[in-house]
Amino acid sequence: MNGPKPPRRPLPPVLDALGKLCTDGKQLAEYLWQVPDDAGVRKQILGILEQIAAEGAKQGRREMPRICEELLTAAKASPSPQQVDLLVNGFDRLVGLWQAAKSGLL
Repeated sequence: MNGPKPPRRPLPPVLDALGKLCTDGKQLAEYLWQVPDDAGVRKQILGILEQIAAEGAKQGRREMPRICEELLTAAKASPSPQQVDLLVNGFDRLVGLWQAAKSGLL
């Protein structure tokens, strides 16, 4: 009985250093929904954004460093729901770009 095989679901890409930075940053940004004025987390986010920008530039990705610049500005602003939303959405974009590049779409 060799019928057609069911379609396989695509596996998410294996996390490399850049992917880990993007997902870690996203988790930290989401944490800010609960504790928006956590200065330590904000400092970690700034460091992660600088690392993503540097690694993205090293890999020839023009969009990632540009997004990081926008997010660095947002991360330095006064804590607010809009600021946290901007950070979470920005990290979503970074994760999406990383996944697309790893899957061969970019």
